[in-house]
Amino acid sequence: MNPRIRRLGIAFVLLYMLLFAQLNRVQFFGAERLQEDVNNTRGLIREFGRPRGPIVTADGVLLARSLPSDGSVDFVREYPEGDLYAHIVGYQSLNVAATGLERVYNDELAGLPVEQQFTSLGDLFADRDTTATLRLSIRHDVQTAARDALGERRGSVVALDPRTGEIIALWTYPSFDPNRLADPDGSAANAAHDELQSDPADPLLAKAYREIFFPGSTFKLVTAAAGIESGLIDAIGPVFAEREVYDPIPAGAPIRNFGGSTCGGDLVEILRVSCNVAFAEMGAEWVGPEGMVNAAESFGFNTTPNIDLPSPATSRFPVEFGERLADVDFYRGFEEGGDPSRSNGSVPIHEDSARLAQTAIGQNDVAATPLQMALVAAAIANGGVMMTPHVVVELVAADGSLYETIGSEISRIAMRTSTANTLADAMRVVANEGTARNLLVEGLDIGGKTGTAQIGTEPPKSHAWIVGFAGLPGEEPSLAFAVIVEATEGASEQTGGRVAAPIARSVVEAFFGIS
Repeated sequence: MNPRIRRLGIAFVLLYMLLFAQLNRVQFFGAERLQEDVNNTRGLIREFGRPRGPIVTADGVLLARSLPSDGSVDFVREYPEGDLYAHIVGYQSLNVAATGLERVYNDELAGLPVEQQFTSLGDLFADRDTTATLRLSIRHDVQTAARDALGERRGSVVALDPRTGEIIALWTYPSFDPNRLADPDGSAANAAHDELQSDPADPLLAKAYREIFFPGSTFKLVTAAAGIESGLIDAIGPVFAEREVYDPIPAGAPIRNFGGSTCGGDLVEILRVSCNVAFAEMGAEWVGPEGMVNAAESFGFNTTPNIDLPSPATSRFPVEFGERLADVDFYRGFEEGGDPSRSNGSVPIHEDSARLAQTAIGQNDVAATPLQMALVAAAIANGGVMMTPHVVVELVAADGSLYETIGSEISRIAMRTSTANTLADAMRVVANEGTARNLLVEGLDIGGKTGTAQIGTEPPKSHAWIVGFAGLPGEEPSLAFAVIVEATEGASEQTGGRVAAPIARSVVEAFFGIS
């Protein structure tokens, strides 16, 4: 054979082998990267046009479905309730990544898992609908009540069953219409997405579980739990001295009560009136940094919550408070003849104990999602046990059989049962005699805690909060909730009770069917 022909043949063989190797590399090793490439729309088009199972509420209201299309795709997704469930259900879009349950349960809705495709040997030879219907724990009547009560005020409402973690309502205003983003016309969907993204109110963000806020006085429940768990505080003692101002040690800006009021007393009393000076002292001089951090993290702060919705925010509590300096009695021991009502005389003071005093009343660097504060109330209502929050309860096959039931799981033990019972009783006093009286519903067992978080604006504005629980008399509470109304005019301790409590009451009435 001619040497030149032989060399040419060898070159062609080598080139063929290189081409074969490259094709296999792309097909088997580069497939995932190509699928995730923003410039590759083939996968999006394929997924967008695939039939998907419906999503329905606990009371049977249809939230999402696939309809046949005579356009460029076979099916298009429709959301009959518009913006009411946008932050839960999410959307499936041709041009941008899916969100909400459409994203988390994408494969199940599309019928892709092997266990959905093959439930029996006969499925090997049959062509059947393998999509799943998502059945939620959300109740349409309660979700609607949350929306109507909040109105056009920016804020969020979270309601859940403290015994199971099942979320009953999850609403944030402003919201958005997911149908605009599911439009098969890519240009129209892009324009809608750009418009929503540029809106300063950020309607695409599910603030109920994806945004953190100063929790204000609702965080005093965590501080109270820390005090009780330390063994130094109980319902009737110690009695904190009545004061108008708390002077932090070793130094720092004075902490005052709202409106320059004077307050003090035992744990129940200082919760009833939401006494800043007493809780600041409790956190800084009785509990200390380690106890406060442990209590906050026992409730789930500094840990991303395990919820079946995408990208939940992590609630925050600071963990560093500087070096230890001296015990409290070094600073307080000779004041007023060593008055024992001022301190327990044994908690170490740190460089940043003044900051710790601020965190104990929900200020400084403390921040929480509405979901987190609802979970705080739920753990108190459930004897100290915090359940894992979730919105999906069943995956149902097209023929009505069950693919999967989502059971209840314990998330964490937030505190001892005795601690939870003490706090629940104190919250009942707050609702009956204190700042949460606007929460009361006749015939129900209700506990609450209001909060007002100043946001440093002029004129003054604050986030109005309320958290709490409700149940039938003589039974375990079956509902826990948190409401925040953002940037409310004014900044008094009554703001949470005046603004947020009536919204929570409407949700409670809807849940228990009280008109």
